[in-house]
Amino acid sequence: MGAPILVDNADLAVKTLGVCRIDSPLLPLLGERPTTQHYIDESDKVLYDDTALMISSRGVALDDLPGFEPAGPRRKIYFDPSKTRVGIVTCGGLCPGLNNVIRGLVLELTSHYRVRRIFGFRNGYQGFIARYGHDVVDLTPESVANIDEDGGTILGSSRGQQDPAEIVDCLSRMNINILFVIGGDGTLRGAGQIAREAETRGEKIAVVGIPKTIDNDIPYIDQSFGFQTAFGKAAESIRVAHAEATSAPGGLGVVRLMGRHSGFIACYATLAKSNADVVLIPELPFKLEGDGGLLNYVRRRVAERGHAVVVVAEGAGQELVVGQPESTDASGNRKLHDIGPELSRRIKEYFDAEGIELNLKYIDPSYVIRSVPANPYDSVYTIRLAHAAVHAAMSGRTEMVVGRWRRRFIHIPIPLAISQRNQVDPAGDLWMSVLEATGQPPRFE
Repeated sequence: MGAPILVDNADLAVKTLGVCRIDSPLLPLLGERPTTQHYIDESDKVLYDDTALMISSRGVALDDLPGFEPAGPRRKIYFDPSKTRVGIVTCGGLCPGLNNVIRGLVLELTSHYRVRRIFGFRNGYQGFIARYGHDVVDLTPESVANIDEDGGTILGSSRGQQDPAEIVDCLSRMNINILFVIGGDGTLRGAGQIAREAETRGEKIAVVGIPKTIDNDIPYIDQSFGFQTAFGKAAESIRVAHAEATSAPGGLGVVRLMGRHSGFIACYATLAKSNADVVLIPELPFKLEGDGGLLNYVRRRVAERGHAVVVVAEGAGQELVVGQPESTDASGNRKLHDIGPELSRRIKEYFDAEGIELNLKYIDPSYVIRSVPANPYDSVYTIRLAHAAVHAAMSGRTEMVVGRWRRRFIHIPIPLAISQRNQVDPAGDLWMSVLEATGQPPRFE
């Protein structure tokens, strides 16, 4: 992944609603001594830097090294569970594990903190706005018992911005103290606006995010939930493309995978199967024509081996699609041109012009990938994220997300979580592994 920007302790500071004065219902689990393994020492921190060179280059004392606030249960909490009302919302595109997060939140709130009222808001941020007329769902242990067996989200989702003032109006009318927001960078940007609107009004509402992106493009977390499930399913498509390509003379499989701005799914799926000859990602522009271009390279691979497989992330090669109008989606994101069919067409035209036989199969598994249930790894990861989010919210943390950094669960301020995009580093070890697995040149130019 790309190198994160340099941060200091001020960037990593998490907002709180006030002093925690209430004994946590989890005290029996935490043990009597602060040294118990389940206890989170609130004076501790998870260091941002993880190499001796990075630490020494700071030139500061150990206590002054920047670090994240560790996630986990606190001995004292801010909210009285018997009087706490909670809202949960899912926004943006689908991703494996959404239902797992909802289930994890509800079970932790009810079973351990004994919170009695949990509301699910339907269809993303629209669910808070009166004119849309969406009903509110009562979430109970019974209603979420088996939802982790299904993909998608039982609450529905939507894209597009809504007025944070109207959202806080809704939360205030319903006397909701905690809002859990499950979504990507645009959703988290909205969550930050909601938290700041509540703060401006003097409303004691904790807004805690669980970062969701199938593209794995949120910074300062090791991996987003659902990503492992996604690249596992994507790897199956590469296997299918390879089988098709090897079963016909001049066989070529083109697999278009998700990844608007980051090529992590394409890279990991390729490494999982090692059947691809070329991987194209948004982080690296490429040329089609010329001796060093993609078309010539694919022609040589097919001639040498009798077949080839090309994996392309959806955001790659956008500069190659010309003459089509630009537009944006409901969230204001630029709509991408569909590179898969365009690339397939250009390859076919090139082979036809060269008089070379080509049997091209095009595969786009995008909706299959994003709507499947979470695999066992992501099922574990989502429930641990849900637990961390509940602990944070009950202790009065706000305008923050939970995540995992260097394999430790942490709190990340929302402004930091949306400050940049996590991308594949063309000079990093992940891309080096892709080059080694495929044998392709570092660039097509």
